[in-house]
Amino acid sequence: QVQLVESGGGLVQAGGSLRLSCAASAIFFRTNAMAWYRQAAGNQRDLVASITRNGITNYVDAVKGRFAISRDNAKNTLYLQMNSLKPEDTGVYYCNLAGNTLLAWGQGTQVTVSS
Repeated sequence: QVQLVESGGGLVQAGGSLRLSCAASAIFFRTNAMAWYRQAAGNQRDLVASITRNGITNYVDAVKGRFAISRDNAKNTLYLQMNSLKPEDTGVYYCNLAGNTLLAWGQGTQVTVSS
């Protein structure tokens, strides 16, 4: 069964904004910290931001002050608000559990930031 479905990506100019969404299976979403990951072309998949069940957030330095991760536990949905986008933010964005145990990856959503 499908457990993670990402959406909301697109093509945007530098300085623009996008909001990503991730619909997750309730059984996993409600009991786990969640995270957004990014994979640029030719690179490994890296964690960008995470959020605990109670809403405590953490970000990599490159996105601090520009990205905001949030979750709606009633809707089993994870969000990533991305502002002041830069070309280096380009990549495929995935959601998953935060930590060493991961679910099968979804299809991701492509974000392309033009200069």
